[in-house]
Amino acid sequence: MSHLIGGILLSLWLPQTVFSSLHPECEFIFQLEREERLCHQFIAELGNTSSEGCQPFWDAVACWPHAAVGETVERGCPAVFSLFRNNTGSVSRNCTSGGWTRAFPPYHIACSVDDDIPETEQSYFATVKMIYTVGYSISLAVLAVAVFILLLFRRLRCARNFIHIQLFISFILKAVAVFIKDATLFSSEDTNHCTLSTFACKASVVFCHYCVMSNFFWLLVEALYLNSLLLSSFYHSRPCLWGFSLLGWGVPVLFIVMWIGSRVYFEDTECWDINEDSPYWWIIKGPIVVSIAVNFLLLMNIIRILIQKLNPRLIHFNNSSQYRRLTKSTLLLIPLFGTHYMVFNFLPEYFNVNLRLCIELCMGSFQGLLVAILYCFLNKEVQKEVHMQWLRWLERSYGVVSPAAKCSQMDTPF
Repeated sequence: MSHLIGGILLSLWLPQTVFSSLHPECEFIFQLEREERLCHQFIAELGNTSSEGCQPFWDAVACWPHAAVGETVERGCPAVFSLFRNNTGSVSRNCTSGGWTRAFPPYHIACSVDDDIPETEQSYFATVKMIYTVGYSISLAVLAVAVFILLLFRRLRCARNFIHIQLFISFILKAVAVFIKDATLFSSEDTNHCTLSTFACKASVVFCHYCVMSNFFWLLVEALYLNSLLLSSFYHSRPCLWGFSLLGWGVPVLFIVMWIGSRVYFEDTECWDINEDSPYWWIIKGPIVVSIAVNFLLLMNIIRILIQKLNPRLIHFNNSSQYRRLTKSTLLLIPLFGTHYMVFNFLPEYFNVNLRLCIELCMGSFQGLLVAILYCFLNKEVQKEVHMQWLRWLERSYGVVSPAAKCSQMDTPF
């Protein structure tokens, strides 16, 4: 069950959780490894000690020193257990002529460490994993349909929908990255995701980070595009679209390559999914945090502009419907453009993990579905074009001709 919990926690994509240094499950393993190395170093430094009595040794939890026959050695609960529970217990061993006795009381009793995860918690994590798997699956399917629709109809091919398609694709890749990472790192109960180090797992982590970063940058592009529309400074020119594409797909490549180089040359450890106090993690963390902050400021500016433009004394009759449509879509998309990310950035690490799992994974997995619905399926132009295509199909197949099919015309996309 531990691999499931680790998988869920390490699959969190939002900044605060993804950027936390290390999950306690992995910290427990690494801290034990550090203690073991220090113990063996201590034993080596003792060198040629007397063969009398009990020799120092590492019992996989604590380091025991040399002791004389008949001596009782007491050790406090290892500091590593404090990652899970605050305890002040102690464990003892007797040195006899036959060697060390067993630890008494046992570690799990003296240090109040539960061997198993409570059944209710297991059920909770299993439910979370099921929900986010279903969420990403539904989002993936709906986004694929949305991309197909926007590419199928020629009259829907405009700068605005080009940007929407790129955003949809970034959500699709993000969902695919989640499934690939889960399949690679947490496919087996025996897989130790804290020490796994293979090319496949590193590639899945790199792909995951790239997809997440691209998704944040395309959300930023959407905010930039809305600002441009409201300021009447976007002229649908090809260089502008290339610039947006470079920002959404190219800039993340630059930072990902820099991060890969830093991991290869300075921190080529484990599967690259653990970033314990790593300064190189800011190569990925920094741009995403900046994009979230800029996105939030752009949304505040959009709201300010709309409030001004929707003033009845200033608005023009001809473009009032356009601004009202922009207002409606903008206000609906505010939660998707980083408002809740800003809140989570200021919360302490591991603050209410269960709440984070619910919001960041369960709700976040349906984010792509919501974007597809708002930008495609609720779009009047898309609905009208699909309806007209349906009427044409009826006319070709059954000879049914609707007056609407002859008279209706598509509005020019703004």
